[in-house]
Amino acid sequence: MAFGPEQRLAILRDRADDYVNVALTNIVREFPVNPLFIATGPGPYPTHREMHPSFYGCFDWHSCVELHWVTVRLLKLFPDDVPAEKARATLSELLTSENIAAEIRFFSDPNHRTIELPYGWGWLFMLQHELETWDDPDGRQWAATIQPLAQQLTETMLEWLPKLTYPVRTGLHSNTAFGLARSFNYATLLANRGDRRLLDAIHEHARHWFLADTDYPVRYEPSGSDFLSAGLSEAELMSLVLDQAEFADWLTTFLPGLASSEPRILFYPAEVSDPTYGHIAHLHGLNLSRAAAFTKLAERLPEYDSRIKPMLTAAERHAMASLPQVAGSHYNVEHWLAAYAVLLLS
Repeated sequence: MAFGPEQRLAILRDRADDYVNVALTNIVREFPVNPLFIATGPGPYPTHREMHPSFYGCFDWHSCVELHWVTVRLLKLFPDDVPAEKARATLSELLTSENIAAEIRFFSDPNHRTIELPYGWGWLFMLQHELETWDDPDGRQWAATIQPLAQQLTETMLEWLPKLTYPVRTGLHSNTAFGLARSFNYATLLANRGDRRLLDAIHEHARHWFLADTDYPVRYEPSGSDFLSAGLSEAELMSLVLDQAEFADWLTTFLPGLASSEPRILFYPAEVSDPTYGHIAHLHGLNLSRAAAFTKLAERLPEYDSRIKPMLTAAERHAMASLPQVAGSHYNVEHWLAAYAVLLLS
């Protein structure tokens, strides 16, 4: 199969060392930084590192969590092909009980309880799931250390979802479907251990918000600073909550042009005119997140579905446009793009 799982994994193995080195450089790079908090007085204000001693690097909290996930994911997949000793030492220094306690204090502040929700929280759940499913002494230690933070965010997400009358359909961090799709594996892990609340909530709200959607106006994508396709993000989430036959039928009415590679704008990479401009650089992420979504949709359709080939062709086209930017490019790209490369390739 063209651009199938084996081909993608081979590409990832070849680049794993570069990706982990990029991640390790950035998760301990304190500046530049874009701190996000609510000021309730004239100061003085804590530094980003004081608020987030585990996840202070990479310009912002969610990017740092993403690159922690990249490091753990590639340590698991290719332990002999990455700088494993350096990675373990760096993660052990960052993921301590004291540091995670500070992270919990930040998100316990009522003024901060929805900061990074749902995007950054989804990536934290990805990291926690990766650790909890890794048969490794360090992995078990880090999982136990982060678990109280993951539990706190789970409880807050369960409070938040029923209050969200309408989903956010955007190509940026607040996209509801993307955040819930990133949370899905961790929610499934919790369900397998007897706590179905988060998984049931994702199923319930995804169906409520998206099941009746038809003829999504994906021809209007992208906007100038998108790093997600709102349409493909929604489709990916629905592929998780519907069985194969129901999803295949739903996708036919939601994105009716897929088999004929329509609309064309969705099937060809976004043009990135200047990646040194932060939000223009987002479009490299759009290319890789589209590619990842196409591959996931293809894998969840019946084997001989006519939509699989054009989607995998589009995925490869998008991947080749932006994978070269993951390492050796500009900081505006390097501090986060590896997460989308690994999401696509693994």
